[in-house]
Amino acid sequence: MKISIVTVTYNSAATVANCIDSVYRQSYPDIEHIVVDGLSKDNTVGLIQSMPNRVHQLVSEKDKGIYDAMNKGIRLATGDIIGTLNSDDTFYDAEALEKVAAAFAQYPEIDCLYGNLIFVNEDNKVVRRWKSKAFTQGLFSKSWTPAHPTFYCRREVFEKFGLYKTDYKIAADVEFMLRVLEVGKARSYFLDEVLVSMALGGVSTSGLKSTLIITQELKKAFSENGLGFNLPKYLFHKGLKIKEFL
Repeated sequence: MKISIVTVTYNSAATVANCIDSVYRQSYPDIEHIVVDGLSKDNTVGLIQSMPNRVHQLVSEKDKGIYDAMNKGIRLATGDIIGTLNSDDTFYDAEALEKVAAAFAQYPEIDCLYGNLIFVNEDNKVVRRWKSKAFTQGLFSKSWTPAHPTFYCRREVFEKFGLYKTDYKIAADVEFMLRVLEVGKARSYFLDEVLVSMALGGVSTSGLKSTLIITQELKKAFSENGLGFNLPKYLFHKGLKIKEFL
């Protein structure tokens, strides 16, 4: 069972080596790592090229944003299972993908799985924890979503439900998971393990402005998928979730 990891980069010279190294150090043997770069202006591509035999495919060309780049990587992927790892994130430990593969092998009926992650600061200290739970219908309307960097799908899921929508700035990953889990009723599994260390300060963790954009895009996602969106309910549960993270 091959697992393809897609990493999108743009001016990621400060972090990409740690990201690639965390993939390379995985104990699971059958991994394909694809990096899609958006014509970085720093030394991102040079750093990747200086790490021979660690990245299986490297594409560096102009794109239409992060989700367009992710879609490129997914189209290139040859694995049975496909996931993403942000260029400033790392796997929590060397056994993360072995745990993912074992769960898919143990539960062949599932279409996708997700786990937990931790948020770390510049000193690599844990400042928040994102502990998920088993999916049930209606959770997305309560501001619940799987941690996208821990979300893995069989390739057939992308073939059936499509890729990320590129007209979203921040929340195309949430819209995709909404489309797959809530609307498509794909069979999912919650792997109760920390899989990823996520750096604070990314596009979707940058404070009030990103929260407002995500909320607007979630309303759009619900509408496009034929679902009602109750803003007071969503914001109420959003507040509860923020308290859980602190």
